[in-house]
Amino acid sequence: MRILLTNDDGISAPGLQAARRALVELDGIEVDVIAPDSNRSAIGRGITTRSPLSVEEVSFEDGRVGYATDGTPVDCVRFAELGLVGGPPDLIVSGINHGANLGDDITYSGTVAAALEGIVLGIPAIAVSQQSSAGGLGYVSGKFDFAVAAPFTAQLVGRLREVSMPEATLINVNCPCTEPTGVEVTKLGKRIYNDELKLVRESDGRKHYEIYGWQPGYEEVEGTDLYAVANGRIAVTPIHFDLTDHGGIERLHGWGFEEMLASAATA
Repeated sequence: MRILLTNDDGISAPGLQAARRALVELDGIEVDVIAPDSNRSAIGRGITTRSPLSVEEVSFEDGRVGYATDGTPVDCVRFAELGLVGGPPDLIVSGINHGANLGDDITYSGTVAAALEGIVLGIPAIAVSQQSSAGGLGYVSGKFDFAVAAPFTAQLVGRLREVSMPEATLINVNCPCTEPTGVEVTKLGKRIYNDELKLVRESDGRKHYEIYGWQPGYEEVEGTDLYAVANGRIAVTPIHFDLTDHGGIERLHGWGFEEMLASAATA
């Protein structure tokens, strides 16, 4: 089994290295590492199309090597699928991210974006994130302990060798900062963003603003990933890429689009 390990925190990030050390211990597993050369957090599903991408071989402390690129997490997945390190991967592991990726936040996450690119390409994928030691569900950083998240990731990879996920479905894992009290299979929760327009300074005729808050809240709903992590449990959430509102298809059929088109054509 061939695994691509990537992330959005950069190839030297302790979370990625913790995951790598755990994965290389698995029998029958070949781990290829392709990751950004520096932090690309919150870049989402950005890709690089207007310039060539650089790639550099990087040596790790155990003598193994990986590849650092000035591209995005999604670019890293494309590199692997197109043969940078040989054949395409059988599984993508993205993480372990420095900070949780929960609820609506996953749409901004470069960690989850890499896993989503896997399922777009028909490759099973896992995204793994670790809550900061600062606790809470905001974005204030602290220290990160991967002592549980790394071996749990390896265990999950072992299970995926035996039982596959439904097609086009990834697994999003979030580990709490405390010793987990259990593991809960969850749905995505709802964030409450407390953003505000804040003028920071004025210079050279320009105004500089901050527009994102660092302490969002969340809806405390049991069964969600946010609720599980807030209560000290590992949240395991299946996510698919089909954003279609299937119920909305039938509703839109009754909107008279053909009549709209006819009216537009004669306007």
